[in-house]
Amino acid sequence: MKRPILIILAVLLADQLLKFWVKLNFFLGESVPLFGQGHTWAYLQFVENRGMAFGLEFGGDTGKISLTLFRMVAVVGIGYLLWRAVKHKRSNGLVVSLALIFAGAMGNIVDSAVYGLIFDASTPFQKAVLFPVDGGYASFLHGAVVDMFYFPILQGHFPAWFPLWGGEEYIFFRPVFNIADAAISVGVVMLILVQNSEERRARKARMASPAPDA
Repeated sequence: MKRPILIILAVLLADQLLKFWVKLNFFLGESVPLFGQGHTWAYLQFVENRGMAFGLEFGGDTGKISLTLFRMVAVVGIGYLLWRAVKHKRSNGLVVSLALIFAGAMGNIVDSAVYGLIFDASTPFQKAVLFPVDGGYASFLHGAVVDMFYFPILQGHFPAWFPLWGGEEYIFFRPVFNIADAAISVGVVMLILVQNSEERRARKARMASPAPDA
């Protein structure tokens, strides 16, 4: 159980330290090149969202609480699956993928649950303060998730003949995300690859095994 715990702690620590640093040192909407001036494909850009991963929002205030509660239930379920995977000595790939998903979900739950209580509001003109005298900017479960990674690697306009979006600007990758989002995404991809690999091995084992006598 030591390896998944170390993965979870490492992801949570990195995620929260970076979020605290951005929250306390950036104005809302501020953006700086991640690799210095002249590199226009990678930025640290401080945004906050009250919804899902990668800045997607869902259903206003009620949706915000529902989403946070759903995340909490999902974390319990993922934690149980992780515990079973360790207990039954499943593959390292499965354990690592579940640990990444668990850690990422926990990282964003922390923002939603407590950031509104411990920070005052970030604005384009004022940086946030930790433990403000007048209290935080939101109540329990109403905090905004801090995002900061922005990678507009490809930018341009769709050709005029392109269906629906002809002439419109496109940016890839447009969503702004954080370490927790990245951990969830990597964990999900790993989980799919691990499951596909295990299914292929199981099929090969069945094909290789001798048929029972009639």
